[in-house]
Amino acid sequence: MIQSVVDLEQFADRLTNAWSRETSSLWSLDNPARGQCAVTSLVVQDVFGGQILKTRLQQLPHFYNLIDGCRFDFTSRQFADSIDYEDLPSDREEAMSDTDPEQYRALRGRLGLPVND
Repeated sequence: MIQSVVDLEQFADRLTNAWSRETSSLWSLDNPARGQCAVTSLVVQDVFGGQILKTRLQQLPHFYNLIDGCRFDFTSRQFADSIDYEDLPSDREEAMSDTDPEQYRALRGRLGLPVND
């Protein structure tokens, strides 16, 4: 399903530009990826398929994606330290419990993707 690494890099740039306070209440100009992991993992799965995985960081889940056997964590730069990934299975329901429908619709809209109610 992955078209190319270039597509993923371009999508990563689009994500960085799309993140805002609308997509996470923790967003800040100096750390735009902060608080974006759940909503981003959902939208990445919408676009590229694959699975949603998680790792516990400070007892909280950090969500990211597994696409065609490769881990993609578009929000890892929010953390100062490197991540020791656990690659625990997760799903859309669990990721959505860490965001809300308005943030999900906002990110899809800011990326130019259809927004369904």
